[in-house]
Amino acid sequence: MKKTVCVTILCSAFTLSVGVEAFAAEWNVSLWGKRRAFTEHVEKLAELVAEKTGGDFTLNISYGGLSNNRENLDGISIGAFEMAQFCAGYHADKNPSITVLELPFLGVDSLEKEVEVSMAIYQHPAAQDDLGRWNATLLMPSPLPQYNIIGVGEPPATLEDFEGLNVRATGGIGKAMEAIGAVPTSMSATEVRQALDSGVIKAVSFAPHAHMSFGTVENADWWTTNLNPGTVNCPVVVNTDALNALSDEHREALVSSVDEALQHYVDYYNGATMSAWQPTLDEKGIESITFDESALTAFRDTVAGPAAEEWITENNARGLPAQELYDLVIETIGN
Repeated sequence: MKKTVCVTILCSAFTLSVGVEAFAAEWNVSLWGKRRAFTEHVEKLAELVAEKTGGDFTLNISYGGLSNNRENLDGISIGAFEMAQFCAGYHADKNPSITVLELPFLGVDSLEKEVEVSMAIYQHPAAQDDLGRWNATLLMPSPLPQYNIIGVGEPPATLEDFEGLNVRATGGIGKAMEAIGAVPTSMSATEVRQALDSGVIKAVSFAPHAHMSFGTVENADWWTTNLNPGTVNCPVVVNTDALNALSDEHREALVSSVDEALQHYVDYYNGATMSAWQPTLDEKGIESITFDESALTAFRDTVAGPAAEEWITENNARGLPAQELYDLVIETIGN
C-alpha cells in the first residue's frame, strides 16, 4: 500500500477564505532541457491546477525559452517568471542553506526519503529566509536517487583508478570525487554531452534519467553501479509576490496539488525511468563496474565526516544555523 506523506509547506502560510471571486491567472514556468522524469511533477502540477480551476489558472511551462538554467533563481527574484526549477549546486553561494542536502554520503536510500528530508529543510525558517532574499518561496523538491558515474575509455577497476580523471560533478559529489583524486568540473546538465564528446571531461555524475535524457549513454564505455556518492537538490520555487497575488481559490489549487504531483513523480521515476535504465545500458553495451564494499566503506568514512564539518564551519560563518540544519537532515533520515 502506498503511503502518501503530506509535504506541502505553504498550507499554514495563508488563511483561505470562501466566496472570493477568482480571476484568470497565467504563470510562466522556467525549466530546461526537455520533458523528462526530472520535470514530471511540474507537468503534473500544471495539469492538476488547470483541472481544479476549470482552466482559469494555467502554468505555461517553457524548456529553456525563458532563462538559462543557472539564472532561474535570478529570474524569479525580479519576477521575470513566476515559477522555476534550479539546482542548489549551480550557485551554492546564492542558496547555502539547502546545500546541506547535497553533502556526500548522507545515507538517503529512496526517493520517498529524499522528499521527506528535503521538505524538512524547506520548512526550516533559515532556508525560507535564505531563499526569501531572492523573493522566492520553496514549493517542492525534485527528488533524485543516488548519482553514479558514466565514462569513456578504460574503466576504473578500483577507486584509485579515478586519480586524475576529469569528472563532471557538482556540490558534495564533487567533494567526494576530489577525495579519491578525480578532478571535478561543475557544469550544467545541458553542457555535459558536448564536453564529454569533445574530451573536456571523461566521466559524468548523473542520476539515471539524466544519463538517458542528456545523451551521456550514447558513447559511454562504463558506468559505476554502487559508488553512490550523493545526489543534488533541485527545488521548484515560486515568486513570492506572485504567490501572494493569487486569489485564495487559485492559491489553494496550487498548494493542494503539491503532494499528488510529487507522488506522481516518485511513481514515474521508480517505474518508467528505472525500468528503462538497465535495458538502455545493455543496448549500448555499457560495462557495469561494481566496487568492493570494504573500499566503499572506507571511502565513505574518509569523506562524509570532514565534508559535513567543513560545510558547518563555512555556513556558521555565513550566519546560518548550520549545525541545526545538518542535525535536522540526519535526524530525518534516521526516522
